Amino acid sequence: MPNITSAKKRMELSRNAREKNRKIRSRIRTAVKRVKQSEDRETAESRLREAFQLLDRASRRRILHPKKADRVKSQLHRAVDSLE
Repeated sequence: MPNITSAKKRMELSRNAREKNRKIRSRIRTAVKRVKQSEDRETAESRLREAFQLLDRASRRRILHPKKADRVKSQLHRAVDSLE
């Protein structure tokens, strides 16, 4: 436990940021799973748009590395294209 006031504040800020980032990453993982589990193309494409929005927002905020977001988007796009 820190003794210095600024260290205590920093610890609180870090905890809040970590919790917020965990929630965002969890939403992304859920959206990705929903796209992969889609059985028809229409629902997959609507879920794909939602996942793309979440991934783009997270990469802009540097919660995810931008190249990782691009890679996941590419993989999801290929998965949706393979559906009939």
